[in-house]
Amino acid sequence: MKKKYQNGFFIFGITVLLIMVTQLDFAQVWAGLQRAGYWFVAVIVLWFFLYMFNTSAWYIIINSQEEQSKNRISPDLSSERKVSFWWLYKITISGFALNYATPGGLMGGEPYRIMSLSPKIGTERASSSVILYAMTHIFSHFWFWMLSILLYIVTQEVNMPMGIMLTSVGAFCTAAIWFFIKGYKKGITVRCMGILSHFPLIKRKAQRFFENHKEQLASIDRQIAALHNQNPRTFVSAVVLELACRVVSALEIYFILLVIMPDANYLQCILILAFTSLFANMLFFLPLQLGGREGGFLMSAKGLAMTASAGIFVAVIVRLRELIWTAIGLLLIKFGSKQ
Repeated sequence: MKKKYQNGFFIFGITVLLIMVTQLDFAQVWAGLQRAGYWFVAVIVLWFFLYMFNTSAWYIIINSQEEQSKNRISPDLSSERKVSFWWLYKITISGFALNYATPGGLMGGEPYRIMSLSPKIGTERASSSVILYAMTHIFSHFWFWMLSILLYIVTQEVNMPMGIMLTSVGAFCTAAIWFFIKGYKKGITVRCMGILSHFPLIKRKAQRFFENHKEQLASIDRQIAALHNQNPRTFVSAVVLELACRVVSALEIYFILLVIMPDANYLQCILILAFTSLFANMLFFLPLQLGGREGGFLMSAKGLAMTASAGIFVAVIVRLRELIWTAIGLLLIKFGSKQ
């Protein structure tokens, strides 16, 4: 990646991060840290391992595409180099840091990943692997929410309002899963550009972009379809890794709740994570989903008969962890790369 682009990503991310830090209640944060003690360290360390799940899913997608490229002539082959796991791990952390700091989520991290990976494997493969990983990451969210609905039905009492909400969320997740499966089978970039071309504000730009990059988009779609159709094991492995990351990440909430609730239930922590992530993703346009994640923790805690103070405590510690790992990811953009 060119130095000026690298500096641009870094400056933008740091600026947004500093703005978000100023929104913290420092007295509340300090009180939360004192209360959490060594469990806060456990939460920070946990995410060192959780990012390995994310990196592994992306890594096997890239390696699967490498096997495909060996069986066909590609203009990018002459410039391809081996992608190491730990280099990809660094890019993964930085990509998520930019996603957290960017309104709209994927508008920050995904371009950075493509620009970082392109010199190693070529632009088309870099683009398709990033799009595939982003699809897999989002796809696993819908499966996680679907499984959490079943878990709630089995472990909690369902009243009429909750039944209506669970039915609505289930229907939405089912439709989304169907859309993604179609996208995996036939590709998704051309279809998405077709959808964007009907939006009034971006209609002309989308149509112009589609006309200028029609062949590249079609090539990316073929690579996306090939992963699903020719390498189902790779596809399933990537989805399972991302889904496992969701389930294991509930340990974060479990560790925090152990500070104030020694009898904390891990299954309840999964439900809290599912509801909070669903609510926060509905507010995807906010950097770090400011306010949405906190509101999700408060509502999920209340729904599971926990105190509001427990929800606030969890929200404060999780927010602080996000800021720390976002800062780490942004620093890796500036200081952890080699030309």
